[in-house]
Amino acid sequence: MYRTLFNLVKSRIPRISPTELIALRSGNTSLDREILCGKITYPKIRERNTNKLPEKVISKMLNEFDGKRLYPSDGKWIDHLAKNNYFSFLIDEKYGGVKLSVNEMSNVLTKITSVDPALGVVAMVPNSLGPGELLTQYGTEEQRTNYLPKLARGDLIPCFGLTGPNNGSDATGNIDRGTVVEKDGKVMFKVTLNKRYITLAPVANLMGIAFHLDDPDSLIGRSGVTVALVEREHDGLIQNTHHNPLDVGFPNGTIRGEIYISPEQVIGGIDNVGNGWKMLMECLSAGRGISLPATANASSKVAAFGIHNYIQVREQFGMPLSNMEAIQKKYNNIIYNTWIIQSAVALTNDILDDGNSPAVLSAIMKEQCTERGRTVLNEAMDIHAGSGICVGDNNFLEKYYRSAPIGITVEGSNTLTRSLIIFGQGLNKSHPYIFPLLESIMNDNLDKFKTAFNNIVGHSISLYTKTFSFSKGLEQQIIDFAALTNFIALRGGAIKREQMLSGDMADIFSNLYLALAVHYYHQQNEASGMLTSYVVKRLVYENQITMNRIIDNLGFEYVFLMHLKRNISGITYDDERIFFNESMSNPNIIAEIKKNIHVEKNVLEELERINTLDPSSDEHRNLTQKIIGVAEYAN
Repeated sequence: MYRTLFNLVKSRIPRISPTELIALRSGNTSLDREILCGKITYPKIRERNTNKLPEKVISKMLNEFDGKRLYPSDGKWIDHLAKNNYFSFLIDEKYGGVKLSVNEMSNVLTKITSVDPALGVVAMVPNSLGPGELLTQYGTEEQRTNYLPKLARGDLIPCFGLTGPNNGSDATGNIDRGTVVEKDGKVMFKVTLNKRYITLAPVANLMGIAFHLDDPDSLIGRSGVTVALVEREHDGLIQNTHHNPLDVGFPNGTIRGEIYISPEQVIGGIDNVGNGWKMLMECLSAGRGISLPATANASSKVAAFGIHNYIQVREQFGMPLSNMEAIQKKYNNIIYNTWIIQSAVALTNDILDDGNSPAVLSAIMKEQCTERGRTVLNEAMDIHAGSGICVGDNNFLEKYYRSAPIGITVEGSNTLTRSLIIFGQGLNKSHPYIFPLLESIMNDNLDKFKTAFNNIVGHSISLYTKTFSFSKGLEQQIIDFAALTNFIALRGGAIKREQMLSGDMADIFSNLYLALAVHYYHQQNEASGMLTSYVVKRLVYENQITMNRIIDNLGFEYVFLMHLKRNISGITYDDERIFFNESMSNPNIIAEIKKNIHVEKNVLEELERINTLDPSSDEHRNLTQKIIGVAEYAN
């Protein structure tokens, strides 16, 4: 019987490529597995250390920022960040770095980005996937001793070259190639490079380069995706053009050339030839789980804080904007999504600081934070209206509005991440029993298949039984989703093609994690129980709508799952009104949103100050007109 089942399952599972297999085996799981087990687990609060970079030091630097375009017109701030340890957050103190915790790094990146998104990107990249992290994790001691102190001092500015004209979301699909050759009696790697969309490439003088190495003559006996270090002066290397991503102002460009690389330049030495994809997968959590969420957190907080004050100052039809329900609805969406982002950032930072490397949760963070950040900015721009679409010093939104699509696109596009990674990879990686089943089939091990199959059957029956329990809200939804996941898994390889289905499942999966994050954040600060209830209720309601749609589109499974189409109450007009009043009047809420953004010597400070002035005063009137006017330029 088991042999028949073995063959049946084998015929239905998707072919797993070597790169997919590496991704599945990289990192670990956390709350993503708990959710797919149908468990309601609220993480314990983590105690945090004091910041190694004091807030006053960062604020002093940011007060000096002149707001000028960073690249190509003004490179002094890139040098400033490099020379003052802002590129060394991942580097250990013994090599001259400051080695921040994840939470500390996230807070600093949020603070910097809240002044200028380009400045944030420049600080983010060296502290994300690149030479610093790769050397720390995989470099030889000789490589670390040579390069890390120079990176920490800012003598070397790093970048990482992976993408090219034909490999974006499919990162290794058509990657640059190299060949092992003999040159002047030495084994060398001849590599043809054509990299583009590489952040910091125009100013970098140390490049991490990813390429596929072939060894046709078996000179080293190894091949595959490989990562090597190349300095700017390397013979044949060309870095003479740059891109202009949405005119935001951070350096981004190309790396080209035909070069020869020695085996010693491979990060970790010759033994790491072919291990490049594994190295990249294990290090991606920094970009996906920390840096991009921090930038989304910054832009959302700036928008939320600015709009909170703006709608009290700006009047139309003889009343403040805050008195209009249409504006209140948009404001609620801003606070709702901002609160979700900052809650998710807090939880994920603590999970990562506990030594975890959860690939699926990092993917959720990347996709959800950047998408919700864009929603916040869209709503804020609608409220800011004419002032929002005019460029000037008093427009606190336009830089973030322009840069929002960049976060959506980089580190794996959100379309790819949502449709293929969060649930597609999550189903195989985060489910407690599916990957052992897949491994048993790949290894043709019938005994392990029996164990894994029996575990899945027992797990599925147990969860299905619990769907008839009398739990409510989030707890019941986690059980329902876990049970639904087991039925969806029966589709096997077809899930890769059914991306509308996998995308909807990804949305539910993500929202469940975000709801747990909101509970976690409330445990930390207790800013508002009412706000927490509203946010979680809305997430659960959105999930139920999606789950009902999924079940309506199933085949035979519908008969078994129709009871999961639950009727739950959504957000009422009264809920919206109460939420708005709470968000406007509770100082703890605004204090939390203001946390970790720079509100000094800028328009945000002025907006906040207006609300302390006598509305009939000349100072109030003049400052209001100045902010609303944004900026005017001579013809």
